Amino acid sequence: MKRRTVLKHLAMTSGALAVGGMLPAARAAETIKVGILHSLSGTMAISETSLKNVALMTIDEINASGGVMGRQLEAVVVDPASNWPLFAEKARGLLTQDKVAVVFGCWTSVSRKSVLPVFKELNGLLFYPVQYEGEELEHNVFYTGAAPNQQAIPAVEYLMSKDGGSAKRFVLLGTDYVYPRTTNKILRAFLKSKGVAETDIDEVYTPFGHSDYQTIVANIKKFSAEKKTCVISTINGDSNVPFYKELGNSGIKATDVPVVAFSVGEEELRGVDTKPLVGQLAAWNYFESLKNPTNAAFIKAYKAYAKAKNLPNYDTVVTNDPMEATYIGIHMWKQAVEKAKSIDVDKVIPAVCGQTFKAPDGFTIEMDPTNHHLHKPVFIGEIQADGQFNVVWKTKEPIRAQPWSPYVEGNEKKQNI
Repeated sequence: MKRRTVLKHLAMTSGALAVGGMLPAARAAETIKVGILHSLSGTMAISETSLKNVALMTIDEINASGGVMGRQLEAVVVDPASNWPLFAEKARGLLTQDKVAVVFGCWTSVSRKSVLPVFKELNGLLFYPVQYEGEELEHNVFYTGAAPNQQAIPAVEYLMSKDGGSAKRFVLLGTDYVYPRTTNKILRAFLKSKGVAETDIDEVYTPFGHSDYQTIVANIKKFSAEKKTCVISTINGDSNVPFYKELGNSGIKATDVPVVAFSVGEEELRGVDTKPLVGQLAAWNYFESLKNPTNAAFIKAYKAYAKAKNLPNYDTVVTNDPMEATYIGIHMWKQAVEKAKSIDVDKVIPAVCGQTFKAPDGFTIEMDPTNHHLHKPVFIGEIQADGQFNVVWKTKEPIRAQPWSPYVEGNEKKQNI
């Protein structure tokens, strides 16, 4: 009996050791869930679908290189369908039900504003990849797109310069929501500081999904008759297609009335005959046409991914600024997790600050240690007949973001977290 008891005890002990020995391996095999929160239907799908695609490509790239801390990433993709309240609902589901470690998503500022209370309440982490109006700084958000001083202000300065056409009148044309209205508030204050009269500024807004730009373009023609005029476009989503088509139909050329867009890139131009738009402008922090080895590798990787996944029209896919910002954000989050040795949000947030990354824009860029924004170069490009952009102006180095515009009264002391 005694011998049998000893053997039974040894068997139980060895069994426990075997189970215990498997636990670390099992834990190591657990995936890290990451949320992808982009509109894949509705008016914003034209812009946001490619961000979902590049996020999945980046996750595949990280997994192929060993994952994060030896664990594979698992993407949880949801579609808020260009429905702003639904963004908040989907964000809550990602954080509470799917238990994601981080979310990469949103395009419009109204969608970002919708989810902010959720991320604050649940202490989630959001990487936001699109240029925006500033006037915001959140502990739970990292902004990898441009603040106004990294896009809007340099673009208008260029248009006012001799090289940019010496514009004297300005049409501020945008979609009717927070980003265009706040950006234009900042631009009005900037133009006023440069001595531009109120009568030389025309401000026009259209709803999401608007398609009839005939009257608006006719009014632009009329407004431009007296002085050299330019259009600052903050139109978002699929409304860009009818706007640019009407611009082409009207015969307005870039030499007559230059249009600089803040939300039109290579992806949006895929649906437009660009020949009548040659010479029109866009201001971004990245263009596919930039020549450097990092960008060449980024473009090659995305085109290969599109073909392998049989994405719609995979043979004509392009890269653009918010795609690059998404790519940078995911890699910076990975680096921060490995620095923190944890996916805990409270440990990852300070580890993201100060991260650097060799970006497709040609620079090694930094996440500012204090304001949760990337230092970014600025490029102004002219639309070419093939839908690409020829860079006509650029900064010499990345610019530190000013989330709180100095042209808005009371912002002088609001620069950091």
